[in-house]
Amino acid sequence: MIVEVESNENCEGSVFARFKEAGPARPVVQVRLYERNPAGEWYWVTGWSDNETTPACQAYAQLVEDSGSGLAYLVYGGIYGLRFKPIAIEEAWNFESSHQWGEAYLSLAGDRDLRYADELAVGS
Repeated sequence: MIVEVESNENCEGSVFARFKEAGPARPVVQVRLYERNPAGEWYWVTGWSDNETTPACQAYAQLVEDSGSGLAYLVYGGIYGLRFKPIAIEEAWNFESSHQWGEAYLSLAGDRDLRYADELAVGS
């Protein structure tokens, strides 16, 4: 699989990376990140596209072979990457919010830090 992200307002750098698929892609809606809190915090995640009217699109997680760590879960979105926001803050996706930020893609060691769209719908 190939992840291609163009340089844009959501994330500054462009990316063109190739990964060997080791499992199917699944829609993902939340990820747990550890940068701001060592215990981890959950965030909404969405893909970001070049559609000016509705840039938010589906994000996916897929098991891939990673040359540095064996297997990893690759989280990817649209041509403009991914966008994140805290689950505790209810607001629309936008560039004006200081609580939101973008990344080209995300690589996670395991799926314990992922909440898939179908699982979240069942748990609601």
